[in-house]
Amino acid sequence: MSRPIIPSPEQLQALAASKLEGAIVMVNLLRYRERAAYEEGRAEAKQNLSGRAAYQKYGATALACVLEAGGSIVWGGQQQMVAVGDKDDEWDEVVCVRYPSRAAFLEMIDRADYRAALYHRDAGLERTSLLCCSAGTAA
Repeated sequence: MSRPIIPSPEQLQALAASKLEGAIVMVNLLRYRERAAYEEGRAEAKQNLSGRAAYQKYGATALACVLEAGGSIVWGGQQQMVAVGDKDDEWDEVVCVRYPSRAAFLEMIDRADYRAALYHRDAGLERTSLLCCSAGTAA
Protein backbone atom coordinates (compact mmCIF):
# COMPACT_ATOMS: atom_id res chain seq x y z
CA MET A 1 0.00 0.00 0.00
CA SER A 2 1.46 3.37 -0.96
CA ARG A 3 1.47 6.28 1.45
CA PRO A 4 0.25 9.74 0.48
CA ILE A 5 2.88 12.40 -0.23
CA ILE A 6 0.50 15.35 -0.16
CA PRO A 7 -1.69 16.49 2.73
CA SER A 8 -5.35 15.60 2.54
CA PRO A 9 -7.93 18.39 2.59
CA GLU A 10 -8.87 17.20 6.10
CA GLN A 11 -5.27 17.50 7.29
CA LEU A 12 -4.98 21.03 5.89
CA GLN A 13 -8.31 22.00 7.48
CA ALA A 14 -7.16 20.62 10.83
CA LEU A 15 -3.93 22.61 10.64
CA ALA A 16 -5.80 25.77 9.66
CA ALA A 17 -8.30 25.29 12.50
CA SER A 18 -5.62 24.42 15.05
CA LYS A 19 -5.25 26.65 18.07
CA LEU A 20 -1.47 26.22 17.94
CA GLU A 21 0.03 29.62 18.76
CA GLY A 22 3.48 31.00 18.05
CA ALA A 23 6.32 29.58 16.02
CA ILE A 24 6.19 26.05 14.65
CA VAL A 25 8.74 23.60 13.31
CA MET A 26 7.76 21.33 10.46
CA VAL A 27 9.74 18.09 10.55
CA ASN A 28 10.07 16.69 7.01
CA LEU A 29 10.87 12.96 6.76
CA LEU A 30 11.94 12.25 3.20
CA ARG A 31 12.38 9.00 1.26
CA TYR A 32 13.39 9.53 -2.36
CA ARG A 33 12.56 7.43 -5.38
CA GLU A 34 15.55 5.84 -7.05
CA ARG A 35 14.51 7.57 -10.30
CA ALA A 36 12.18 10.54 -10.47
CA ALA A 37 8.67 9.74 -11.72
CA TYR A 38 7.56 12.74 -13.76
CA GLU A 39 4.23 12.71 -15.55
CA GLU A 40 4.29 11.79 -19.22
CA GLY A 41 4.84 14.85 -21.37
CA ARG A 42 6.95 16.81 -18.87
CA ALA A 43 10.37 17.75 -20.24
CA GLU A 44 12.02 16.35 -17.10
CA ALA A 45 10.56 12.90 -17.82
CA LYS A 46 13.29 12.37 -20.42
CA GLN A 47 16.15 13.56 -18.19
CA ASN A 48 16.35 10.37 -16.08
CA LEU A 49 16.84 12.35 -12.85
CA SER A 50 17.25 10.71 -9.48
CA GLY A 51 14.47 11.27 -6.98
CA ARG A 52 16.84 13.37 -4.89
CA ALA A 53 17.70 15.58 -7.89
CA ALA A 54 14.00 16.13 -8.64
CA TYR A 55 13.33 17.00 -5.00
CA GLN A 56 16.23 19.48 -5.05
CA LYS A 57 14.54 21.31 -7.95
CA TYR A 58 11.49 21.70 -5.71
CA GLY A 59 13.71 22.55 -2.75
CA ALA A 60 15.29 25.57 -4.45
CA THR A 61 11.88 27.20 -4.88
CA ALA A 62 10.61 26.01 -1.50
CA LEU A 63 13.62 27.49 0.32
CA ALA A 64 13.08 30.90 -1.29
CA CYS A 65 9.42 30.76 -0.23
CA VAL A 66 10.33 29.67 3.32
CA LEU A 67 12.73 32.59 3.68
CA GLU A 68 10.18 35.07 2.32
CA ALA A 69 7.64 33.71 4.82
CA GLY A 70 10.07 34.50 7.65
CA GLY A 71 11.07 30.88 8.11
CA SER A 72 14.43 29.14 8.22
CA ILE A 73 16.01 25.72 8.07
CA VAL A 74 16.70 24.72 11.69
CA TRP A 75 18.43 21.43 10.92
CA GLY A 76 18.79 18.95 8.10
CA GLY A 77 20.76 15.78 7.57
CA GLN A 78 20.82 12.24 6.26
CA GLN A 79 19.40 9.49 8.44
CA GLN A 80 22.15 7.03 9.21
CA MET A 81 20.22 4.18 10.83
CA VAL A 82 17.10 3.23 12.78
CA ALA A 83 18.11 2.85 16.43
CA VAL A 84 14.55 2.03 17.61
CA GLY A 85 11.82 1.10 15.16
CA ASP A 86 11.51 -0.89 11.98
CA LYS A 87 11.92 -0.61 8.20
CA ASP A 88 9.02 1.87 7.98
CA ASP A 89 11.17 4.30 9.98
CA GLU A 90 13.95 4.43 7.36
CA TRP A 91 14.27 7.82 5.64
CA ASP A 92 16.89 9.32 3.37
CA GLU A 93 16.84 12.77 4.95
CA VAL A 94 15.23 14.71 7.76
CA VAL A 95 14.76 18.49 7.44
CA CYS A 96 13.38 20.71 10.21
CA VAL A 97 11.95 24.06 9.08
CA ARG A 98 10.93 26.81 11.51
CA TYR A 99 8.07 29.18 10.64
CA PRO A 100 7.05 32.23 12.70
CA SER A 101 3.49 30.87 12.83
CA ARG A 102 1.18 28.25 11.45
CA ALA A 103 -0.46 31.03 9.39
CA ALA A 104 2.91 31.83 7.77
CA PHE A 105 3.27 28.16 6.75
CA LEU A 106 -0.27 28.00 5.36
CA GLU A 107 0.21 31.23 3.40
CA MET A 108 3.50 29.94 1.99
CA ILE A 109 2.06 26.67 0.70
CA ASP A 110 -0.70 28.62 -1.04
CA ARG A 111 1.74 30.78 -3.05
CA ALA A 112 1.59 30.31 -6.81
CA ASP A 113 5.38 29.94 -7.21
CA TYR A 114 5.49 27.33 -4.43
CA ARG A 115 2.58 25.37 -5.90
CA ALA A 116 4.15 25.50 -9.38
CA ALA A 117 7.23 23.63 -8.06
CA LEU A 118 5.29 20.83 -6.35
CA TYR A 119 5.47 18.52 -9.36
CA HIS A 120 9.23 18.15 -8.74
CA ARG A 121 8.53 17.17 -5.14
CA ASP A 122 5.91 14.66 -6.21
CA ALA A 123 8.22 13.18 -8.85
CA GLY A 124 11.10 12.82 -6.42
CA LEU A 125 9.48 11.41 -3.29
CA GLU A 126 8.69 7.76 -2.73
CA ARG A 127 7.14 8.61 0.64
CA THR A 128 7.19 11.35 3.25
CA SER A 129 5.82 12.44 6.58
CA LEU A 130 5.40 16.04 7.69
CA LEU A 131 5.11 16.57 11.43
CA CYS A 132 3.93 19.91 12.85
CA CYS A 133 5.58 20.68 16.18
CA SER A 134 5.65 23.62 18.54
CA ALA A 135 8.96 25.42 18.10
CA GLY A 136 10.16 24.58 21.59
CA THR A 137 13.86 25.35 21.99
CA ALA A 138 14.22 25.95 18.22
CA ALA A 139 12.47 29.30 18.69
